[in-house]
Amino acid sequence: MAQPAPAIARALLWVEFAALYAGAPLAMALFLPGHMLFAALALFSLAGLGLLWRTGGFHWHNLVRGWGRVPWAEVAGIALATLVSGLAILWLTSPDSIFQLLRQRPEFLPVIWIFYPILSALPQELIFRPLFFHRYGPLLPAGQGAIALNAAVFSFAHLMYWSWVVAALTFVGGWVFARAYLMRGFPAAWVLHAVAGNVLFAVGMGAYFYTGNVVRPF
Repeated sequence: MAQPAPAIARALLWVEFAALYAGAPLAMALFLPGHMLFAALALFSLAGLGLLWRTGGFHWHNLVRGWGRVPWAEVAGIALATLVSGLAILWLTSPDSIFQLLRQRPEFLPVIWIFYPILSALPQELIFRPLFFHRYGPLLPAGQGAIALNAAVFSFAHLMYWSWVVAALTFVGGWVFARAYLMRGFPAAWVLHAVAGNVLFAVGMGAYFYTGNVVRPF
């Protein structure tokens, strides 16, 4: 008699995947107060690390190795693309927000540039790159389909902002970060994410990405 265990294990993995990458973001978007975002992200990250450890077979040293493969030309490119796209979006939708932080509270910009990569970009990358591709690899489509799915769930994780602008930007960013992770390793994905986020806040896109500005449509 065939053993049902593999099929059951796969089904449970799908349930876990759906809960983590669909249920949790939906619950956060519907119910989480904005000021609790970083606490939720910290809890989310610890749970993700626990799942990654439980999966086994992951080489933890890969999180801190691979700096020689960081594509610095691509980092400069994404910084420029983020700057231009951010300026264009704000010019069309909220001109007063352009460089608002730099104009009104410039002392906060270095704080954001120091802490955003550590407190936001890093935990997001752990959840959406190593955990996603290692633990849930058996569920993923082949080739570019896996990157597309990763970009989609990364975009959906930002549902809490209730913005098509955020959804589009995070889908493109998720694609770039996932591709970098698979081709060049974790440090490359983290650096690209950190630089893109820092440029967004510098240009004034906190109008879209700051939870204090979020207004739920209900």
